[in-house]
Amino acid sequence: MNRIAIIGMNHRTAPVEVRERVAFPANAIGNALADLAALPGVSECVILSTCNRVEVCIYSEKEREGVESVRRFFSSFHGISSEKILPHLYVFQGGEAVRHLFQVSGSLDSMILGEPQILGQVKEAYSRAAEHKTVGPVLDKLFTKAFFAAKRIRTETRVANNAVSVSYAAVELAKKILGSLLDKTVMLIGAGEMSKLAARHLLSTGVFGLLVTNRTFERAQRLAADFEGTPVRFEELRSRLEQADIVLSSTGSSGFILARADIEEVIRRRKNRPMFFIDMAVPRDIDPDANQIENVYVYDIDDLNNVIEANIGEREREREKAEDIVNVELETFQRWLDSQQVTPTIISLRRKFDEIREAEIGKALSTLGPVDARTRKVMESLASAILNKVLHSPVSTLKRDGGAHSPAERIAVVRELFELADCEESIEETSGEDREKGKDVGR
Repeated sequence: MNRIAIIGMNHRTAPVEVRERVAFPANAIGNALADLAALPGVSECVILSTCNRVEVCIYSEKEREGVESVRRFFSSFHGISSEKILPHLYVFQGGEAVRHLFQVSGSLDSMILGEPQILGQVKEAYSRAAEHKTVGPVLDKLFTKAFFAAKRIRTETRVANNAVSVSYAAVELAKKILGSLLDKTVMLIGAGEMSKLAARHLLSTGVFGLLVTNRTFERAQRLAADFEGTPVRFEELRSRLEQADIVLSSTGSSGFILARADIEEVIRRRKNRPMFFIDMAVPRDIDPDANQIENVYVYDIDDLNNVIEANIGEREREREKAEDIVNVELETFQRWLDSQQVTPTIISLRRKFDEIREAEIGKALSTLGPVDARTRKVMESLASAILNKVLHSPVSTLKRDGGAHSPAERIAVVRELFELADCEESIEETSGEDREKGKDVGR
């Protein structure tokens, strides 16, 4: 498995000013993959480039040469001195590389545990490599297995459950307090980025309508147009507030936009129908004393952060289950890779004995002189039967799952015993037909 390697950097090993210099824009991926595939020791390759990580995954027939080629590639492709890049690079090989890819795909290595975007980014990286024909049988199987592991992590654990961003936390709280949001109206006060993002998430749940107000009416109009909402003049805020079930506020005001008395009047006009306020401003826009009013719920940025911390803790408790899935799928991939590494040796062994069989049958026939077809068939059947019995033991040893010796050690012994050192083939060089023959030998 050491022929698989991942070389790269992420948000833990490199600051953004370094990551952005070695990132691969979408329009440069094709050329980068072509250059990578042409490097000494690189048989297959995939490039994953996101805002938080830049990684190259390779399969190499010559592990050390392949890794060193990729390390130099980061510098040469981007025209940056190696001294500025190498200190930030990590290298995973063999089982650790496979584990790392499974963890990345399952969002166990992300800045935010369980975030959903990374799996799509890994799939896109694989698709681009497949499109440019730099994926072969090993990385094809590896990435397919990574996608399967990620799917299991998302469906069998709660590692991706619960909101861990301010905007998602706001939506989660709104649902808990108000239930279904389909008949609810949202009012957006101000144009803060977090408030806009929360509004976008709320709208994605299918809320009934959106009102937008801002001190500058033109900005309210533009924002309302973006969300297909209704602009409201700032001086009309209090008169229109009773229409809102959910209020998101994010202004730069130095004092409260809405005092307790304002909200008491609004809730009276609403005949005590519940209202949910999300105050994302610092200083706060909404008087926290409004929480004392019946059916009024006011949450500020610290409240949302407390929800986030609790949810992160819940996700962390699910990490162990996710890592168990990674371990299981890692073992499954290891068994597949072992079988692929064994197959070329079995094929080489079979070819050598087939050559011996043909040569010996030829010698026997030249000694006997002319023989009829039946006699020739009997001789060939006898030779094949002997060959299969002789091959049964070494082939069974190669195919054995587990034991004191690794597949690589067993392969080395068989190659030495039967003098197959000059017959080594890579997985790519072994044809599909030959692989099937390899499976059949020794059965």
